[in-house]
Amino acid sequence: MKFFAITALCVIVAARGFAAESFPGLKSILSEAEWKRAGLDRLSPDEIGVIDAGMIRYQGQTRQQHDADLAAARAAAPVAAPVADNNPAGTPKPGFWERFGLFESDRMDWRDVPPLEAKVVKWVSANRFELDNGQQWEGMEAITYQLSGKVISIHARPHGMYALSVDGQNTTLRVRRVR
Repeated sequence: MKFFAITALCVIVAARGFAAESFPGLKSILSEAEWKRAGLDRLSPDEIGVIDAGMIRYQGQTRQQHDADLAAARAAAPVAAPVADNNPAGTPKPGFWERFGLFESDRMDWRDVPPLEAKVVKWVSANRFELDNGQQWEGMEAITYQLSGKVISIHARPHGMYALSVDGQNTTLRVRRVR
């Protein structure tokens, strides 16, 4: 019996030491109603300490397993090769938005940009349409033309603007690339 009492005391002391940094204890986690419903109000403080110590031990093992899994995943991850610079020496690099084809640079004259010709696949929203190449464009004014299934042209205009042509005729509608 003395052995059990000493063991329980050691467990409680260890639980109190570890509980401060990792596990606050069942009493602080559960509400009063949950505490009574689980029947923990009938346990002695030693018995509650044993339960807390078991939870702390489980939490430590889980943390160690997580750390080991993370270390193994990092060790197995491939090392990325450096990306080659595809920009020849002397040519200016494109800006952030230009890399996605969203805005034109001041370096490029809008008159040198060929028109984009593509078929409209579907309407995405009331004023946004998708082309067969996956791009999405949106009218800056209301688009009153039926575009679904038609081949359209989008022409570059000054200051990074674009104009929509339907059936070879200029519609005077300004559009912008969304995606």
